[in-house]
Amino acid sequence: MARDINIPSRAVPAVSLGAMALGAFALGAAAVGVFAIGRLAIGQLAIKKARFGDLEVDRLTVRRLCVLETEDRKG
Repeated sequence: MARDINIPSRAVPAVSLGAMALGAFALGAAAVGVFAIGRLAIGQLAIKKARFGDLEVDRLTVRRLCVLETEDRKG
């Protein structure tokens, strides 16, 4: 006696695939937004002005810097 076995299809409907793709896109967009906000926040934390004793630095671009110390300091 042979039996006919019917196994239900486990294929994912197209609507479900579309919803998953939309969700992945939304998650990616949120991640990019978080990254951009983080970069802005870190940029705002940059040191604007530094003061060391008698030296005050507001904007400084140095390509090559040589510092020579002398023994005869007056002051």
